[in-house]
Amino acid sequence: MRRVTAILTRGLVTGGASLWLASCAVGPNFSPPPAPDVTRYTPEPTASPRSYAGGPGVPRQRFVDGADIPTRWWAAFRSTPLNELIRLSVEHNPSLQAAEASIRVANFNALAQRGLFFPQVGANFTPSDQLVSNDVSGPGNTPQSRYTLYTAQLNISFVPDVWGQNVRNVESLDALTEQTKFQLEAAYLTLTANVVTAAIQEASLRGQIAAIERIIKIERDILAILKNQFNAGQAAQVDVLAQEATLAQSEQTLPPLQKQLAVQRDLLTALAGQFSADEILQKFNLQNLTLPANLPVSLPSTMVAQRPDVRAAEANMHSASALVGVAIAARLPNFTITANPGSTAFALADLFTPGTLFYSVVGSATQTLFDGFTLYHKQKAAEAALEQANAQYRQTVVTAFQNVADAVRSLQADARSVQAAIKAENAAKASLDIIQKQLVLGQVNQVIVLNAQQVYLNAAIARVQAVATRLSDTAALFLALGGGWPAHCTTTDWRACVLADPPAAPIRVSETR
Repeated sequence: MRRVTAILTRGLVTGGASLWLASCAVGPNFSPPPAPDVTRYTPEPTASPRSYAGGPGVPRQRFVDGADIPTRWWAAFRSTPLNELIRLSVEHNPSLQAAEASIRVANFNALAQRGLFFPQVGANFTPSDQLVSNDVSGPGNTPQSRYTLYTAQLNISFVPDVWGQNVRNVESLDALTEQTKFQLEAAYLTLTANVVTAAIQEASLRGQIAAIERIIKIERDILAILKNQFNAGQAAQVDVLAQEATLAQSEQTLPPLQKQLAVQRDLLTALAGQFSADEILQKFNLQNLTLPANLPVSLPSTMVAQRPDVRAAEANMHSASALVGVAIAARLPNFTITANPGSTAFALADLFTPGTLFYSVVGSATQTLFDGFTLYHKQKAAEAALEQANAQYRQTVVTAFQNVADAVRSLQADARSVQAAIKAENAAKASLDIIQKQLVLGQVNQVIVLNAQQVYLNAAIARVQAVATRLSDTAALFLALGGGWPAHCTTTDWRACVLADPPAAPIRVSETR
């Protein structure tokens, strides 16, 4: 047994030496790309949204340059139903659970690869009972011989990681594990943004339905006036029919919006991880969603470090860099050490007694001399994959800057759009009110009445859509900046950090000017 112990000791020493040699692993050493040398998102300094002077008052918003994104950024809309729905979605949405499982898959694969740093040891026990034929026992009438043989041995193999091939494999898998973590962050950010956007869309649909119902009531009142005038001989039948057609057209716009609202409810229920039959209880209206006044616009370098898709692209580039080293090491000599210590005896009780022990130790070195340039082209493919990953990373960064710039531009225009929509609706309503009074007195023709109704219908819907668009673009800015992930969470349960109530602080609501 001393010899067996010596063999194992030498194997472990060899393994330690190989680990030391692997510190000089072949292939490029990855270094994170530097943040882009850019200080802002638009050619000019970022200007806060402004509305036209002298117009209707609209809620004001202000960009806060260099501010960090809060973890619970959706709380800025000050909607209790929205907070409850996001909590429900984060806790039960299957896409987040799938992303968490993918992290475990990648982590276990990386741990499995680490096992190749150590000798691989297997045990084998072979009992056999053999009867020798007369023909092989010698000439003459020799009786057959029968014997039992027991063999117990260890199968030990070890591949010293001289060129760092396994080091690079582990490095690649660790990078993929890191990538899955960022993909979880991206799934979480996408989910929360989708919930907020879908809630705003539901509120918009409810607002449009309410606006159309108001207009339908007005059109029914006008129809009643025209019918009374027709019965009194003061209006033509064509005027009554025209008003009935206008009313029918307005009523026709309701079912599609009601269908969209039902579909939107199904979407929110699915985002919460529930079946459509178990519809969520939360409902949303534009009146219950507050427009955030202060909008953080983090520095470009912070945004790049915050966006999970950028970090995932960086991790993918890290993995591709390590695989170049794997491909290079595959072209170099491969060393293998195998050992088979054990014992064989004719009786089970005699195993491991003096004289029954045996061992064999074999070392081998293998070098590919010609393989039709297979390994060479695999190395070139790995290098091309690294170039591809680098280009994908740069494209992801460019797209991230574009997303922020688009959101900033949209919010700058939204304030003026809402103001114009409010002005148009107020003017259209005032005009319709006057025309209604003139209609009662018979001082206006039906063409003017029909035109005023259509203008007010379009203006009322446009105002609701403009308000909803401004809320959605605000959510898009938080999404473009990478949301807020609890990077310094002190617990292993990231949900507890995400959903924990933040410290009490004054919340500034948008002021109207």
